[in-house]
Amino acid sequence: MSTNPPQFADERFMSASEKLKVLRAWTRFLESGCKWSSFTKDLYNHLIQHCSFIAHYNRQGFYSVYFERPTPGTFLFLDQFDPEKSGRSAEYGTTHWLSAEATGADLNAAMREAALPYLDRLRKQFTEVHRQAEIALVTSLLEKHGLTAVPIVRASDESSECALRTPQAIPAASPTQTQLFTD
Repeated sequence: MSTNPPQFADERFMSASEKLKVLRAWTRFLESGCKWSSFTKDLYNHLIQHCSFIAHYNRQGFYSVYFERPTPGTFLFLDQFDPEKSGRSAEYGTTHWLSAEATGADLNAAMREAALPYLDRLRKQFTEVHRQAEIALVTSLLEKHGLTAVPIVRASDESSECALRTPQAIPAASPTQTQLFTD
């Protein structure tokens, strides 16, 4: 956020000082890498009341949907606040939350501008978290069946230090009822 905070207008349902408080909470949340401890009640309330998000039951439910385990929705959330994109709502697919008539429109625009310096890092962070979760899942499934993953070394990775192991042959399943349908 710039050293000069935006000049917000008081509105029927949100004062200028409340808007500044939400913008500061938003910036802290993004700076933290979207940590739960930085996801304030005021920020949550603004997102569900003025940014075209549903409540997901409560603050914890909302956080869980978007930030605990990265999903395509996590990236739609980030795209919604990317000023280089359309601002399309992650949940409704519209941009009415950016309309000049919408409560907090000045704050919503400021949130998009404030998000820009963090978006690339957050996209990389959530991509890596998702990648690691998939690797853990695959590893767990392989171990369940007595198998291990073997790293692949491509020609472009000649300097790679990973040692290749010859994969073990997967034993053929032995049919338990071979004579069931034969004469």
